Parts: sequence; structure tokens; C-alpha cells
Amino acid sequence: MKLQNVLFSLLAVSVGLCLFARGASAQELAFRDLFNGKDLTGWVNVNTNEDTWSVRDGMLICTGKPIGVMRTDRQYENFILEIEWRHMEPGGNSGVFLWSDAKPEGNRLPKGMEVQMLELDWVNQHKKKDGTLPPIAYVHGELFGAGGMTAIPDNPRGTRSKSLENRCKGVGQWNKYVIVAVDGMVKLSVNGKFVNGIRNASYKKGYICMESEGREIHFRNMRIMELPGGLVDEENTAPLIK
Repeated sequence: MKLQNVLFSLLAVSVGLCLFARGASAQELAFRDLFNGKDLTGWVNVNTNEDTWSVRDGMLICTGKPIGVMRTDRQYENFILEIEWRHMEPGGNSGVFLWSDAKPEGNRLPKGMEVQMLELDWVNQHKKKDGTLPPIAYVHGELFGAGGMTAIPDNPRGTRSKSLENRCKGVGQWNKYVIVAVDGMVKLSVNGKFVNGIRNASYKKGYICMESEGREIHFRNMRIMELPGGLVDEENTAPLIK
């Protein structure tokens, strides 16, 4: 059985068990817009400039400067997140943080589970001193705990989890991520195929953050389906921001 079919089956079983336990009906599960395509309602600037984020033609536009994030106005636990993104410059760098504390506190980026979004030319622009290139796996959907978050990679590259297949498209082309986040486990689909996963994240509930990291990137069709709650307690919940 193909990897993506196995993952979909596991997800269906997990969600079904949760719904049965909570007595929920299937009609309660539905996608809603996380970004409304008109303005920044529902989002809070953390440590970027007022003009870092803007809206145009239904797209969320990020200049990439300065490095930092904006966050959702509330926390999320278990969910499925759909997001389309495209880099507008070769070698662009960005990502989305899950279950984040959204508190850089001197660091430019917060604690959280990062879902990497690098443009394909990034590796060519970051050669090592001996002329070798970083692993190509780095650019297409690596998953890793940032800022002190810990997790266990499904496909280890050190503490990070690398994608099993390079499915990202280059500069100016739209990519689609489907992110399944349940009880500290993340599964990532890149352009229609599940290729990566990570588990046992030290936070299982927190803010979703969008990352600005140096170069222009566009986002669109950001939707979220909230799933039933799970194994969350105070210890693995990011602190609330008041």
C-alpha cells in the first residue's frame, strides 16, 4: 500500500475514534478560512513591520523583511491546515509554525513546529566552504522543532525530519501543503502526496505563525479544519498571550 494511503487510513481511524468518543457528528467537521483574502482579520503582528504583511488579489503578501512572524489571534490543538504558497525570488526562505508560543523574546523566530518552505535555489546559494551543497531534502517540507521545541522525526536528518520525495515547484509557481496535526504528530502532503512526518512534539497546542525570512513570498487559500481535542495538558500547551 502506498505511503499516502496508509497515512490517510490512519488519519481516518484516528479522527473516527475521536468523534465516536466525543459523540460528534461528521457534519461538525468542516474547513473554514484561516485567511479571509481581504484583510488581516484574525492575525496579530508579533515582531515584523506594519508593511511586512499586506493583502492583494486574495493573496497574503509577505515582503520577507524584517525576519519575524505574525500569529493567529488564538491557539489551535488538532487540525488539518491547507495552504498554498509561492516564492517570488530565487532562494527564498519561509515557513509556517504550528503549536507555537509566538514569543521570540530576543530571537527573531519563536518556539514551535516549523513546516519549512524554501525555494529550490536556496541550496545553490548556500554552498559550504568546501563547495558542497546542503541536502536537497532541506528545501521541500522539512519538519523540525524550532526555538527549543523537541520532537521525533519520521525520516531523520539529525533532529529534523526530511521529505522522502522532492515535490516542490520553483520560483513563481504555486505549491500546496496539506498539514495534518494531531496530538503532537504532524504529517505533511506536498502537492498531492504525503512525504514527511514527525511526532511527540513537546507542545501539542499553541498559535499558528506565518514566517517572514528575508524575501518576498505569497500565500493563498489558507483553510483550517479543527478536529476534536486530544491529549493536551498545561505542560504541553504553549502559554497564552494576554
